[in-house]
Amino acid sequence: MKIREVVDFLNSRFLPIYQESYDNAGLLVGDLQHEISGVLATTDVTDEVIDEAITLGDNLIVCHHPLIFGGLKRLTPEAATSRMVIRLIENGISVYAAHTNLDNLSDGVNGILARKLGLTDCRILRPVENVLRKLVTYVPTADADRVREALFAAGAGGIGDYDCCSYNSDGFGTFRAGDDCHPYCGKIGELHREPETRIEVIYEKRIERKLIQRLMTVHPYEEPAYDCIPLANALSSVGAGMIGRLPSPMPVDDFFAMVKGSLNLPVIRTSNYLNTSKSKHQQIDESTHSQIQTVALCGGSGAFLIGDAKGCGADIYLTGDLKYHDFQSADGNIILADIGHFESEQFAKEIFYDTISKKFSNFACHISRKDKGFISYI
Repeated sequence: MKIREVVDFLNSRFLPIYQESYDNAGLLVGDLQHEISGVLATTDVTDEVIDEAITLGDNLIVCHHPLIFGGLKRLTPEAATSRMVIRLIENGISVYAAHTNLDNLSDGVNGILARKLGLTDCRILRPVENVLRKLVTYVPTADADRVREALFAAGAGGIGDYDCCSYNSDGFGTFRAGDDCHPYCGKIGELHREPETRIEVIYEKRIERKLIQRLMTVHPYEEPAYDCIPLANALSSVGAGMIGRLPSPMPVDDFFAMVKGSLNLPVIRTSNYLNTSKSKHQQIDESTHSQIQTVALCGGSGAFLIGDAKGCGADIYLTGDLKYHDFQSADGNIILADIGHFESEQFAKEIFYDTISKKFSNFACHISRKDKGFISYI
């Protein structure tokens, strides 16, 4: 099997179109035409992880954090990144990264973190916008079922957990065929009136080319009429962060003990528990935040979602890389907890392992034992 087959599958699972503009996901090092000998799943690519891949005989490393994030101006052994790229090439090892395109999936980094914490009723904290469109087309009523089914098969008609969604209304269309036409119905030179069904379906912008091609193939008219309409609706299944609920409320200290145990954390940095920042004109409720039930979270650097977590009524927001004044923004309205960047994304490699192992059985896939992160706690 070629590495290309695995990369194509990973791209279909962790869609590159959902990576952030600053990101660098996808195949970063290697030759797609090489035969694959094994896969090593990791959060970061380090010299230790490369040594591990060599020892195991794995020639594809699938990582969460891109080894090449900014530009490389030279390949020399003095700099860590270029040194590792040289080693990878010398040993015939390819590297594929799924970063923010994995973060933004509902069953990605945040989804598995929520499952580890036992959260239910989970949803995306900040769904992506400007990716939904609506296709409107007009079809002879006798052909409406066939065209509608073809649009569904091409990926249109999904709304949340529902599929095959459409709106249909009946009316009539008029047209007059020119001398060089080959009309499906009506006669050349005569004004024709045809009973038609207006079909409306929602779709993601990423499938538009395929969808229109499919429409042109199955539509009976020589010149089908259609509209592609941008929508302001957010795509609820893709976006940043996640929010969910514990099965029952927990005291704050018990919740933190559970988080530390579930995620194997050495330390948690947190804002003050009680609402002590209210002005003297406001009543202080000493029970504020004494119980945790609604939990927001974001793997990696998630300070940009503090406002979203507060706006959604979360009792606590778990993320990484919070700075000193980020904690000040809690303002007694929410508990902010920094659980560490690596620690909040440590289960990405489990996603890679499970995804690849379930799809392919003709080569080994391993979870890295050398993937430790870059921070030690003393």
